[in-house]
Amino acid sequence: MSPGEKPDPLPDIFILQPPVFHPVVPYVTTIFGGLRAGKMVMLQGMVPEDAHRFQVDFQCGCSLHPRPDIAIHFNPRFHTTKPHVICNTLQHGRWQAEARWPHLTLQRGASFLILFLFGNEEMKVSVNGQHFLHYHYRLPLSRVDTLGIFGNILVEAIGFLNINKVPCSCALPRGLWPGQVIVLRALVLSEPKDFTLSLSDEAAHVPVTLRASFADRTLAWISPWGCKKLISAPFIFYPQRFFEVLLLCQEGGLKLALNGQGLGAISLHQQALEQLRELRISGSVQLYCVHY
Repeated sequence: MSPGEKPDPLPDIFILQPPVFHPVVPYVTTIFGGLRAGKMVMLQGMVPEDAHRFQVDFQCGCSLHPRPDIAIHFNPRFHTTKPHVICNTLQHGRWQAEARWPHLTLQRGASFLILFLFGNEEMKVSVNGQHFLHYHYRLPLSRVDTLGIFGNILVEAIGFLNINKVPCSCALPRGLWPGQVIVLRALVLSEPKDFTLSLSDEAAHVPVTLRASFADRTLAWISPWGCKKLISAPFIFYPQRFFEVLLLCQEGGLKLALNGQGLGAISLHQQALEQLRELRISGSVQLYCVHY
């Protein structure tokens, strides 16, 4: 690079924002790179026993005076006879018409995981792995550059994630070892066919395959020879719903959990686990987080 020459700007998918743990509320922070379709914000925490309300605001700036426009105002309210959520937009100091959702799944005294997914025309919200609402944008998403959290809420973590394309392949340079955890979070597409998570060794042998089939609504382990071992559990992979897969490596195999519910294990020798070198994800999903 010649003197004075500027490097090319990083694409949004490479602008990585570190998670925030145990922030003090009220909390306001910049969203690196702003919001765009394909980004997701994760909020993990707990609602106090005496909570009245809290709000998560996706703001157009962080000034105090004048008050910035708020493109998306997410406001759970617990102190009314029927707890509910209000979503709204503040523009030029004036609130627009409220959008209201009853049957609030958040509860006083309970922990939660909220995911805010930003699409081309609307935001989708899931609570504890279940789709809860969608809210159409009234201001351009490109104007949003600030996250604000206020009210009666204890925040444990805030995460900023990007969509990864499927099929997706992740290298496992050290293989798997006891105590290691693989976490996958994704959204089922509107017309799904199947979803597959597989682990393979350097010789491309695939001793571990987990497959959800939407045609017959089954979840199964698939052997290297194509034999199915059905997993007895409610089928949770509904269109336009979020889900979480967790694989815990332990002596003698892998334990599986879906949306926090343990579903048993599959046996595998420790030597075979150590030889696994690739995690591959494919199928009718949008992938948001892979951690291992």
